[in-house]
Amino acid sequence: MPMPIHETASRAGVPAARDPQPVTTDVPVVRSSGVLRRSVPEGAGEPIWDLMRRVRKLRGLTQYQLADRLAELSNNSSVSRDEVARWERGKRVPGPYWRQWLSVALDVPSEQLLEAVRCGRTRRASR
Repeated sequence: MPMPIHETASRAGVPAARDPQPVTTDVPVVRSSGVLRRSVPEGAGEPIWDLMRRVRKLRGLTQYQLADRLAELSNNSSVSRDEVARWERGKRVPGPYWRQWLSVALDVPSEQLLEAVRCGRTRRASR
């Protein structure tokens, strides 16, 4: 059974992160009486590559900075800017190991990342 992300991070010598909140935005909802705005989780129906790119930019990070942050958090230098770019282009999907660190690095709940992976795989299969 996989360990919760905060336990994995603490055991790797990384300070435990607070529980991240879903990244939300105001989305227009069209009603017959006009347009109403409501906040919805951004990962809902969004493939992993779009979620990663949007949240990375929202956090003010470049692909290089995200790769460096992932390498530092995980103590694993095998991730590079090229790998982050492949994830963001939808050429590859980050596996469970990197998703746990993406959750910490981008401050996105792991459940939201998993839902985005499922959405991305569904979209790739329908191409």
